[in-house]
Amino acid sequence: MSRDFAALGAELAPRVLDEMRQLVAISTPSGELDGTEQAIVLCQAFLDGWQTERLPCSTERCAPDLLLTLAGTGSRRLLLLGHLDTVVGHADHEGPRADGERLYGSGTADMKGGVAIALAVARECARSPADFAELSVLLVCDEEWRIAPFRHVDRFSGYDACLCFEAGEVSEDGQDGVIVRRKGAGTMRVLATGRAAHSGSAPQDGRNALLALAQAALTIAAVNDPHGEHQLTVVPTVVRSGEAFNVVPAAGELICDMRAKHTAAFALAVAAVPSEVGGARLEAVMERVWPAMDSEASAAPLLAAASQLLGRPIVPRARGGASDASHFAPAIPLTVDGLGPRGGGAHTPQEHVHVASLADRIAVALCIARAAIDLR
Repeated sequence: MSRDFAALGAELAPRVLDEMRQLVAISTPSGELDGTEQAIVLCQAFLDGWQTERLPCSTERCAPDLLLTLAGTGSRRLLLLGHLDTVVGHADHEGPRADGERLYGSGTADMKGGVAIALAVARECARSPADFAELSVLLVCDEEWRIAPFRHVDRFSGYDACLCFEAGEVSEDGQDGVIVRRKGAGTMRVLATGRAAHSGSAPQDGRNALLALAQAALTIAAVNDPHGEHQLTVVPTVVRSGEAFNVVPAAGELICDMRAKHTAAFALAVAAVPSEVGGARLEAVMERVWPAMDSEASAAPLLAAASQLLGRPIVPRARGGASDASHFAPAIPLTVDGLGPRGGGAHTPQEHVHVASLADRIAVALCIARAAIDLR
């Protein structure tokens, strides 16, 4: 791998941008099959000649995940990690659209831009097979909506490094950052059971599940304390109740997204759910718990070595958003995330990447990968 990483990043950026555009042009919401298979075919072509394996996805009825592997003659094993699914359904999918220094489109930042950089890093690492024993690129198809246990950790336990390509960022003073700490993530579903009644002639006979969920949402949200001891955020995000405009709703559900420094703090939100409101019963169920990640100490030597290669600092950063890197960190202590392009608006119609950041972010990712291979 070349040692002039800034120049190499600029050289590789046009191809990365082109491959990003091709991936973003395909709509791949979680659970979708046809578009996902199209994106997988593209990724296989982008790493032509690598061994291909399709692994059962953690989520049933999703397309099998993609594993691309290349054997070398060295000693280090490196995992490059990403996902192909987006939260945006077909009807709302936005294809790639350039506007000034931004490329807009569904999945640009989260995380097809990161996938494109990961594939570029993989190709560049592959030029020196004596430097590694195995390079693996794992692209999963269910990261955005998975509630089942993640099934790939044991397969890669014992690898020397895991590099994940979620969106990158800069520090407050403009230095390139990578993610070494993430909050734990949880999804709580609150189920309401009330009693139906005619909303015009006999509303007093009903037990309104919708009102119960509304009160529960306010009570749960009051637990939110992002600057407290647990850095706990509790955000009601979805409520469903009622089937007719003239019937007291008898059932419903409320979904809350939670993040915290440690997942044990989610118990505070569960305990805040009242058991009954206005005669309607409430039950809290935890459907997804993703672990927190803290690899700052183990990654410090790596960041120091990569900064030296790059000729400028690469600084550790923390982020609240969940990532599959959090699952691998306990099994692969040298886990670093946030190696994708800089951007914003993830999960919204304004999702974008900063095209001008591509060369710098590719150079950062190359230096991290090079340092991970060299580290002993």
